[in-house]
Parts: sequence; structure tokens; C-alpha cells
Amino acid sequence: MPSHFTRIVLNERPPGSIDSKTFRSEKLSYSGLKVGDDQVLVQVTCLSLDPAMRGWLRACILLSDERSYLPPVQLGETMRSAALGVVIDKGKNVKLKVGQLVNGTFGWTEYAVVREKDATPIDVPKGLLDIDYLNNLGMAGLTAYFGLKDVGQIKAGETLVVSGAAGAVGSMVCQLGLRAGAKVYGIAGSQDKCEWLEKEIGVTKALNYKSPTFRKDFKDIGYLDVYFDNVGGDILDMCLARLNRNARIVLCGAISAYNAVGKPKGIQNYLTLISQRAKIEGFIVFDYAKRYPEAIAEMANGLRDGTIKRKFHIVEGLENAPSALPLLYNGATLANFVKVAEPLKTKL
Repeated sequence: MPSHFTRIVLNERPPGSIDSKTFRSEKLSYSGLKVGDDQVLVQVTCLSLDPAMRGWLRACILLSDERSYLPPVQLGETMRSAALGVVIDKGKNVKLKVGQLVNGTFGWTEYAVVREKDATPIDVPKGLLDIDYLNNLGMAGLTAYFGLKDVGQIKAGETLVVSGAAGAVGSMVCQLGLRAGAKVYGIAGSQDKCEWLEKEIGVTKALNYKSPTFRKDFKDIGYLDVYFDNVGGDILDMCLARLNRNARIVLCGAISAYNAVGKPKGIQNYLTLISQRAKIEGFIVFDYAKRYPEAIAEMANGLRDGTIKRKFHIVEGLENAPSALPLLYNGATLANFVKVAEPLKTKL
């Protein structure tokens, strides 16, 4: 075993965009990792970088009027993130076996001591990848599944519009919408992403919001039944003006505002919600925890039979996590992961 291990902690809260001062790296003694009776020691193999992480860096919610579903990461605390890892030691009351692959919120660290109940065992079936449990079968896929099916209540023949459509959540929403028989329109920020959505994912049409004809192209879609919102801002306001009767708007994220200083710009077209008897609803995926197996089973079948696609951007080395995270907010990547330890296992 090593004499020391590395973790990355929150150094200071960014007022706007994440920069080189936001995080710092620390080396700690490996011998200090003590396992309690109901705990396991996990060697982290892969981390997931997700847009919600920017919100976890905000100031303490107890000192402001802002409320959230999780407390912020504290200064000097290991940066929070979903991760995969392998159990390498355990307490006397633990049923998990050494060598078991697990996932959990282990954070930006090479090793983590966590309670057994916070380390979910994974046995990767044939046809799937370990990393699927951080993406399509992890928080991204689960968010897409419950947001679209329970909040959006998508139906065959309806028109679904998805912003941030080339991201981890957005691309899954597009595919689940197609599987439900909807006409799916994706909004993304580059021609390459739009081509991927059309040629690989199979959306009805992908629109580049940076195109000078974007608003005309969007209007040509007609009216929408479900809008799955990952970006907020002007695009949300634009969609509010194009609602069918009884339309549903799913508020998942607002990536356009995550790095903004001050409060985000308010929406203007909300009165359409009244005239079209529409609804707008936010949700948090953790509320559906008891139903995760249902979603994982359906999406795993799609991955195995090829009807659900995946595309990853993998960064090598824990030390590169701080520079990789900001890529999520400038549209540079589709889905972002950091490989921390040995290569991920596959069973293809």
C-alpha cells in the first residue's frame, strides 16, 4: 500500500467561473485511513463530473435565503462527486467483500472511508461497462428517466424538446423520448454535436443555438408538448412561448446561469402557462431512490440491445479534475469522467 494518497479539496468559493484558485491538492498519510466496524475502505477508480457540482460550491445556505437539496461543500473539504471504486478493506460488521466494485459519493480522492450503506455494490452484467454506472445507469440516466417519465409524462406522438441535448442527461432524455415514440428535437451548441444527435442518437432534428437562424429553425418545429430544460435562461423563455395545450416543462438544470454572478435573469413568457393550461415543475432525482432498480433495468436493456448509445470524454488522472470540471460549462464535452486508478473493466 502507498505511504500517502492524494485528495482535492475546495480552496475558495468561485464568485463566477471556476478557476485555478478554486481547488487545491493535498497529500495525506495512508495510515490515517482507519476503518470502523460498519465502514469500508474504497480505492476510487473513476469520478463523474456533473453540472450540479457548480451549485455545491456556493456559499453556506444557512447564511442566506438560498435553499438547496444538499448542503454546500465546505472549505477544506474533499470535493463531492459520484465515483466508482473497489473495496480494499472492511470493518468486522460489513457484509461487502474485499474486491467488490461499488459506487457512491466518494469525492475527489484516491481512497475513501465510507459507511457500508453508502457504497452500493455493482456486478456488471455482460454487455455493459463499469462506467455505465456513472452515466446512463448512474445519476445522469436516472435523472433523465424520472424527469421525462414521471415529471414530463411523455407520450407517443408528442413533441419533445431537449436543451443541453448532447450532455449526459440530455442525450439520455432524447433516447428515452424516442423509445417512448415521441418526436424529439435536441438543442446543442455546435454543429458536431448536432450531427451526433441526428446521426447516432436519431433525433428528429438537432438545432444549434449558436446558429444565426436558430430562432427561425426553432419556430419551424411548431408547438411542443414537453420541454426538458437543462439550461434555463433565454432558451427556457423561448420555449415558454411555444407551448401546446397541457404542455409540461421539466426543470432539471440551468447551466447557463451556474457561473453567473448575482441572480439569474427572470423569465418573461410565463403567462403562456395559464393560456395553455401548462405546468412547469422541478424535481430532484434522489426523491426516486426506491425506484432506481426499475430505471436501471430498462436502461440496461437499451444499452445491451444497442437502442441506447453512449459517448464519453475521459480525462486521465485525479490531478486533472479541477481543469476538466469547467469544460462542462463552456460546452466543450459531451460527458466527462476522470480515471483515477487502473483501467476500467469491461464485459463486452
